[in-house]
Amino acid sequence: MATKDVQLPEIGEGVTEGELVRWLVKVGDSIKVDQSLVELMTDKATVEVPSPAAGVVKELKFKEGDVIKVGAAFVVVDESGAGAAKAAPAPTAPAKTPAAPAPMAKTPAPAMMSAGNGGLASVQPPPMDIHVLATPSTRRLARENNVDINQVPGSGLAGRVTRDDVLKSQGATGAGLPTYAPTMPNFISQQGKEEREPLRGVRKKIAENMQMAKHIVPHFTLMDEANVTSLVKMREELKSAAEQRGLKVTYLPFVMKALIATIREFPKFNSSIDDAAQEIVSKKYFNVGFAADTPNGLMVPVIKDADRKTIFQLSGEIVDLAKRARDGKLKLEEMKGATFTITNIGSIGGTYATPIINHPEVAIFGMYKIQDRPYVVDGKLEIAKFMNFTVTCDHRLIDGAEAARFLAAFINRIENPGLLMMDMI
Repeated sequence: MATKDVQLPEIGEGVTEGELVRWLVKVGDSIKVDQSLVELMTDKATVEVPSPAAGVVKELKFKEGDVIKVGAAFVVVDESGAGAAKAAPAPTAPAKTPAAPAPMAKTPAPAMMSAGNGGLASVQPPPMDIHVLATPSTRRLARENNVDINQVPGSGLAGRVTRDDVLKSQGATGAGLPTYAPTMPNFISQQGKEEREPLRGVRKKIAENMQMAKHIVPHFTLMDEANVTSLVKMREELKSAAEQRGLKVTYLPFVMKALIATIREFPKFNSSIDDAAQEIVSKKYFNVGFAADTPNGLMVPVIKDADRKTIFQLSGEIVDLAKRARDGKLKLEEMKGATFTITNIGSIGGTYATPIINHPEVAIFGMYKIQDRPYVVDGKLEIAKFMNFTVTCDHRLIDGAEAARFLAAFINRIENPGLLMMDMI
């Protein structure tokens, strides 16, 4: 029997590991070269890993939820093709069923946590306190080594707990790492009335990124409204020309153009903060990310060199990237490198929001639904189209007055879209 250990290949620039979302094969399956073996979640993308060999699956070395390092053997394949009938079944993805008492069994009552029960060695440390700053990888390191991160002094920026802090904490405790007894949850499970599923995949990565950004970045949000009557008229005039090219023109490309022109006037908004080096990184290029709502959660496709593209070119890329985001077919590089992000809550119907910055960027721009509103012009009451906008900033780099000037400059441009005509078509 000729067996082959299949190793996790390079799955993207700078990607060193991936979380196993689900197996696409089971032990005993006959597989072909390039057949997808597993779904892995890396960064914000779920990717399928193909097989480099043909044969019969003999062993699956990881289970769902495990993190697999690049280069690690994750499946064994019998290239001779023998032994399929004797193969044992592999674990399959768990069905979403109403929660039984099992979750409660994982959190035993105090009476069950005596030494006689022999369960303390596998007990995990308590969850990280909401006031503790640490990256997802540092939190995972603490969990894997049974270290209570709540008790580790942080030496990083703003008291953030670093990897070195966790390792030093281990050294201070000696060979025998401390164990922690879980406490009973402060709720009563309603049997048959609840459904539970693991927090994993893209949703887990979103949760980690949002928690990290909210902990590290001191956010503040500024809001204002703009009379977009002229913008609505211009978009209507461009519709027929766009349709002849097979394109759908939304308001997002116009907002991108107005934002890029405004950022040129306020270049600090196109920066990032390197927390480790304590440096401000000024970007001389414009890669605009836009938040896309997908069945798998929030994704942020990135339009590279958006300043060099016309309204029609931007429209085509937006439609293409948004569709592939919903279909789960975005490439990793298509979600990296953003210098500024736009969230379009208005496409769903929102009036205002306070978005979370896409760290390490220093600002995120929000656009909201268009509404007819009365306003007074030369003493006369008129009806016009208004759209709300927000800019949420990192207060470590951007002050309130500068954000106000930035938003005012943007509104002046979006209210007078003729100023952007040279870049639009």
